[in-house]
Amino acid sequence: MMPGMRYSIYVPNFGEFAEPETFAEVARRAEAAGWDGLFVWDHLVEQKHLRRRIADPWILLTAAALATSQIRLGTMITPVARRRPGKLAREVTTLDRLTGGRMILGVGLGAPLEDEYASFGDTADPRVLAERLDESLHALDLLWSGEPVSYRGNQVSLDDVAFQPTPVQRPRVPIWVGGQWPNKPPMRRAARWDGAIPGFDGMVAARPPAADEVRDLAGFLRDRRAENGRADQPFDIVIGGASQAGAPGRDLVAPLADAGATWWNECMPWDDTLERAEPMLRRIDQGPPRA
Repeated sequence: MMPGMRYSIYVPNFGEFAEPETFAEVARRAEAAGWDGLFVWDHLVEQKHLRRRIADPWILLTAAALATSQIRLGTMITPVARRRPGKLAREVTTLDRLTGGRMILGVGLGAPLEDEYASFGDTADPRVLAERLDESLHALDLLWSGEPVSYRGNQVSLDDVAFQPTPVQRPRVPIWVGGQWPNKPPMRRAARWDGAIPGFDGMVAARPPAADEVRDLAGFLRDRRAENGRADQPFDIVIGGASQAGAPGRDLVAPLADAGATWWNECMPWDDTLERAEPMLRRIDQGPPRA
């Protein structure tokens, strides 16, 4: 077992996973098999021409919370720019309290922008959405303080509001930021918060990145965190892919951990197995790719 390395499961909020009972079973079995986290996608329609069966991620996470006692739970990723910060702050706080402080909020712009934003009358301009994302994250951080706060940005504003109760986790529920590497702006954003969820070439095939790619990313994040005065604070780097059950975990995960990764995130390729629960449940039962 690699010291400090954690292991999670990553599934969509559509297909067979859209049934709360199925998602709760995924959570139960992941916890029983020794996984450390379970993360769910956050889509309204995903690719709308596919007409997927989709569930609300917060209801799925509630089912998982009630079925478990230890495993970390969260979204990966929530398109914060299409949510109202006040409502999102309440949802995440309530789940953090329900789980006894086990929530993680994965965030990003989300995709596809035309389907997930423009279909509902919102802008799909990535510059506007990026500004809204940054202001919303700042608003979440303020609201989770529990103190009376005011804030006025170009996209988001708060006027003398105090949110109680606060999340169990202090100073906030961890915020992990997603984005495609080597695109630098999302990773600069990640460096201001608590973790990074980088996407690499090969993600669709669930192929893990090379250790050198992870090392380059970790160096970039380390430098940006130093610039932000956060070099001495905990920070997670989440690297994903499909591992082979029974193969030595050290051969796959140890080089990534040595390069700076702190979480291995198990997923299925984007093929006909993506929406099916049985292949993922079978992999879950075989346990994390530990040494």
